[in-house]
Amino acid sequence: MSLERLSRRRVFEGEIVDLYKDTVRLPGGKIEEWDYVHHKKGGGACIVPVLPDGRILMVRQYRPAVDEWMLELPAGAKDRPDEDPAETARRELLEETGCRAETLEHLATVRTAAAYCNEVTAIFLAQPAVPVQAQTLDEAEEITAEAYALSDLLAMIAAGELTDAKSVCGILAYAARSVVY
Repeated sequence: MSLERLSRRRVFEGEIVDLYKDTVRLPGGKIEEWDYVHHKKGGGACIVPVLPDGRILMVRQYRPAVDEWMLELPAGAKDRPDEDPAETARRELLEETGCRAETLEHLATVRTAAAYCNEVTAIFLAQPAVPVQAQTLDEAEEITAEAYALSDLLAMIAAGELTDAKSVCGILAYAARSVVY
């Protein structure tokens, strides 16, 4: 016998996510309730913007959920569930950094928390990322852009200083492009 979802009921409706209680039967037959988070837009896009000098443009912003200023790659949610993630990536890169890129290449797709959430983030390489305008931030955003060498970001990941999941995945996916298998 395998794990089986018997039912799903919504217990909270939010602007971005809905929360559900799933009733599941475990392989041994025991019945339990599990939480499920449904991201209404399905997720978004994350961008690895590489400047002409080879540095990677990161953003620093306050995240109330963890009560910390986080260093992250630029990213954002889709405007609608059927939006092409590449469109999301281009928009978020421009809004958060004021940059555009000549090329946008898909690097990876990650499921943020597959154990309890449907959110999917597409990660793109944007290069060369060139400033074309000032940031156009949302009312709730306070973001500063900072440029780092790939080696510095890898060291920050190894030291546990860079912990944002989509950013860690994006930087490692970018670094893996140069590894010969």
